[in-house]
Amino acid sequence: MFGFLKQDPIKKLEKKYQQISEEAMKAQRNGNIELYSELTFQAESLLKEIDELEKTKDN
Repeated sequence: MFGFLKQDPIKKLEKKYQQISEEAMKAQRNGNIELYSELTFQAESLLKEIDELEKTKDN
């Protein structure tokens, strides 16, 4: 009945992905390659999780 009030987990993960990607870009521009690589890894993990959720959502 109140399913429209429930937040979509995919949108939440996409927002977090955008934030992490932006932080990674800033780290790269500042020359902090270690932080850049760590944040890029986190962003890629989130992207994989988003893909998995989208696959299960379609079925």
